[in-house]
Amino acid sequence: MGYPGVRAWLPYVVLLPLTAFLMFWMGRARVRVTTDELWVGDAHLPLRFVGEVQVLTAQDKRPALGRDLDPAAYVLHRGWIPTALRVVLTDPEDPTPYWIFSTRSPEKLAELLRTSAARASSAQTTPGT
Repeated sequence: MGYPGVRAWLPYVVLLPLTAFLMFWMGRARVRVTTDELWVGDAHLPLRFVGEVQVLTAQDKRPALGRDLDPAAYVLHRGWIPTALRVVLTDPEDPTPYWIFSTRSPEKLAELLRTSAARASSAQTTPGT
């Protein structure tokens, strides 16, 4: 039934935690808002192109990722996070109509995006000094 002693249990002690850590590390994606961009994973969007921001609850998320999903949308879905945001893009040159991404605090992020996008669009329309 295998090797006796340490050689029998050492692979389990090393490989199981290592596998769990690698799955956690590979499955995470950062969502952050800088002074002029929204970053979701490796994708970024200038805040001046942020349009309507909609909070998706667990009940809203299922149809938004299913029958209502536009195939051209950018999606970063994490199944273990129940809520998400839908951010409509206002860039006429971008073929992506909107972004949907999972987030644990959608209301807080939505409010931050709304204020930051308003600030970015007003800064673009007023000439700098």
